[in-house]
Amino acid sequence: MTLHNARKQWIEEKLQLLEPSALTIIDESHLHLGHEGAKGGASHFSVVIVSRQFVGLSAVQRHQLVYAQLQTYIPHEIHALKIKALTEDENVT
Repeated sequence: MTLHNARKQWIEEKLQLLEPSALTIIDESHLHLGHEGAKGGASHFSVVIVSRQFVGLSAVQRHQLVYAQLQTYIPHEIHALKIKALTEDENVT
């Protein structure tokens, strides 16, 4: 398992605490080669998470919930995290 795959797995495990009905994690590290944060080996990820726990919360509050689960890994293992946090009603596929 590569380092980036291990980090992706960490994210998935930690975000299970938010009881997602859908969760997509994309490693975008290859798009940031040469970027200052990537130089130290930190990863860049994009997360789309759908959870009933986001009902009634602002976008900032939703992001805070996600960051709270991953704070152990930021900024050293995870340098950048793009988040799209939705409720089940907002999740239009």
